[in-house]
Amino acid sequence: MSEINHLTLQQLQTKIKGSLDEAFPLPVWVTAEISEMKVNYSGHCYMELVEKGGDNQVPRAKCSAVVWRSTWGALSSYFSAATGGPLSAGMKVLLKVSVNYHELYGLSLTVSDIDPLYTLGDMERQRQETILRLQEEGVFDMNRSLDIPPVIQRIAVISSRNAAGYQDFMKELGRSPYAFEVTLFDAFMQGNEAETSIIAALEQVAEEADRFDVAVVIRGGGSQSDLSCFNSYRLCSHLAQFPLPVFTGIGHDKDQSVADMVAALALKTPTAVAAHLVDGLAQFDTWLDSLHNEVTEQAVAILDQARRTLQEYGFTLSRTATELTRSLELRLERLSGEMIRRSEALLTAGRTRMESFHTLLTERTRTQITVHHRKIAMLESLVESRRPEKILALGFSVVRSQGRAVKNADTLQKGDPVRITFSQGEKDAIIR
Repeated sequence: MSEINHLTLQQLQTKIKGSLDEAFPLPVWVTAEISEMKVNYSGHCYMELVEKGGDNQVPRAKCSAVVWRSTWGALSSYFSAATGGPLSAGMKVLLKVSVNYHELYGLSLTVSDIDPLYTLGDMERQRQETILRLQEEGVFDMNRSLDIPPVIQRIAVISSRNAAGYQDFMKELGRSPYAFEVTLFDAFMQGNEAETSIIAALEQVAEEADRFDVAVVIRGGGSQSDLSCFNSYRLCSHLAQFPLPVFTGIGHDKDQSVADMVAALALKTPTAVAAHLVDGLAQFDTWLDSLHNEVTEQAVAILDQARRTLQEYGFTLSRTATELTRSLELRLERLSGEMIRRSEALLTAGRTRMESFHTLLTERTRTQITVHHRKIAMLESLVESRRPEKILALGFSVVRSQGRAVKNADTLQKGDPVRITFSQGEKDAIIR
């Protein structure tokens, strides 16, 4: 077997390292997304950088990177000051890196600088893309077009149970004299899981939408990076098409998130949302008081007018009653005299007629009694012939259902029990 030229593994690794050192003698600027990030006990920051592509955002490139302790402190402080929040997983970044290759540990990148403006620009790009997409789909104004109830007491709150913003919200409601029915749907309000967690909470509220007047999304203050999920298309699409009016109090004073723009009402802080709810009930309470006063005034005015009218009617009625009574007394005296005269004449005539009617009545009574005696005798004979015993003896029978005689066969159904009475005895039967 002829001898084959070959390299040892170390020689191959050395050639690769030399090629990379030659190809990248100076640091380069690289854009990537931080998929994982960890600062260890020694102060070094280790990252996993990825580049995603396609509709499903599948990673198509991946590499490890490190920020040494000597650089990490200044770099992280610079990034936080420029963006308002710390560097974290899920962010798209522009990093200045040196390409390193080690025979044992493989390829890695050493980060020496970061451009926070790129991260801020990516956040703004995402925000503008979300706004444009919602507008093109025609859902951007859907939630803001919903009617907000005049009285809001049943509130679905989407927040983190332990968040200071939620505690401030509940304290503000608790200081009011009004009763609110608050149901918390616990969710992560920042980090990589925030978007999915808030959407899941929104779906739970939507399933029980009849129980609530509004949905409230609140959290305490945060940096732009902390609030990036409130510019995401998926979350804002859910909010824009939500069946209940949505109030937001996301706790920022600068830029307005897309979630604020699509919500029925956007306020700066959780406390401001609670104050708005309390003010709404206070205004309704004031309106009820003014309505009560108006009704009272109208009722008093109506009663006063009715009292005056009743007094006038009383005076008129008293005068008319006196005049009518006097007129009736005079007429009654005339009628009394006329009645006495006519009564005497009628009594005399009636007495004469009564005597003649007495004689005639006696004769006709005797005749009628004789006729009725004959009719009674005929009816007795007919009744005797129609006695049930005699009719049953002729072969007829009586069918009873539930104690009542059956007159119509249509009232019976298959399987109904009946009782049949014959001339001699009774039998139970089933309708088939």
